[in-house]
Amino acid sequence: MSHALNIYLDHFGLHERPFSLVPDPEFIFWSPVHERAYAMFEYGILTRAPITLITGEVGAGKTTLLHHLLKSLDDDLQVGLISNAHGTRDELLRWVLQALEQQVPPGADYVALFGQFEELLIKRYSEGRRVILVFDEAQNLSRESLEELRMFTNINSHKDELLQLLLVGQPELRDKVRHPNLTQFAQRVASSFHLPSLDSAMVKDYVDHRLKVAGAKEAIFTTHACNKIFAETRGVPRLINQLCDFSLLYAYTSEKHEVTESIVSQVISDGVFFGGGVVEDDPEGLVSQT
Repeated sequence: MSHALNIYLDHFGLHERPFSLVPDPEFIFWSPVHERAYAMFEYGILTRAPITLITGEVGAGKTTLLHHLLKSLDDDLQVGLISNAHGTRDELLRWVLQALEQQVPPGADYVALFGQFEELLIKRYSEGRRVILVFDEAQNLSRESLEELRMFTNINSHKDELLQLLLVGQPELRDKVRHPNLTQFAQRVASSFHLPSLDSAMVKDYVDHRLKVAGAKEAIFTTHACNKIFAETRGVPRLINQLCDFSLLYAYTSEKHEVTESIVSQVISDGVFFGGGVVEDDPEGLVSQT
């Protein structure tokens, strides 16, 4: 398989796969909306917003932006990254403490866990550091968990912020936050942004950008091919990556050095692109994605 992949790359003059599904900050495509989303990430942190909320369609690039942000943060911040947290409030606290590299005593109850968490925040504050908890896939958090997170921010006092929350998730996260039972949570969201999918004009720029980063010396996908890709993916970067990867493979097996609309159509016709039928209402990657 690796030998076949090397031939695939050599055929197009590439040094790595341009359309991998693994989020990779090196491939970030800074469309205007991604620049605004990233600016909102930074704004939330710099202004010490209690809660920053970033949402986006599946595959729109939220996780790629997030990882780029985490790499750029100063040392005076301790970041705990929690993905797909779920369970009771005790379990949520365990997720949080583990993300902050704390040993969690076996059998500790909620009061003990919260005391340990509060003590850590105060200790970091005395060291001149702030703690940021980042929840990826935050749409999976229950309303009870979101309310518990709001309670975490009560540890902050006066003008000093010991803790900030950064929640990243799919569009349904916004719907949850707008629920009447979470009014107090919503009032603490001081920075928010919704990241849409790419429009038709940006898809070719996105495809060409990723190919250039991977070593391409000239455009490989025609304009008509990119228009077809947009029509099938609705501009969702993760789906664009899937369809472009298959299209490169088909062009390679046909000994073509250009991906045309007919090659993309053949991929669709053969049914190897499973993402094509699920985008209508759910238009994650960026730029590289997730």
